[in-house]
Amino acid sequence: MAVGIVKVRNGQIAEHQKMMTYAAVSALVFFIIYASRTVFIGNTAFGGPEGLVPFYTVFLIFHIILATTGGALGGVQVYLGYKRKLAPHRKIAPWASTIWFGTAITGVMVYVLLYILYPGGETTSLIKAILQG
Repeated sequence: MAVGIVKVRNGQIAEHQKMMTYAAVSALVFFIIYASRTVFIGNTAFGGPEGLVPFYTVFLIFHIILATTGGALGGVQVYLGYKRKLAPHRKIAPWASTIWFGTAITGVMVYVLLYILYPGGETTSLIKAILQG
């Protein structure tokens, strides 16, 4: 994403398109892997101190909102770019890229909180929850 932004600022439109396509495909692959993991393995509960659970939950919700908004804006940006609707593409780009970077940063922070700073809590797969429900 960052390389694509630099490319367009330098007037390298074809390189910008290539880098942004790589970024979009990478984001889509990540989402497919994440969604598959959620369905088959499950989500991990926060394993940190109980006093931090409300803060973690608010932070996680913020990350989810960013990720959802960023994914939608990313899809719109890919569409607008490939259709050469450059006026709206340029107008949305600063918002979409800022949200994308925010999603990446908060996603790494969620990972650190779940698996590095604190031991991961219980994990329940969506399929298991449905079948046992």
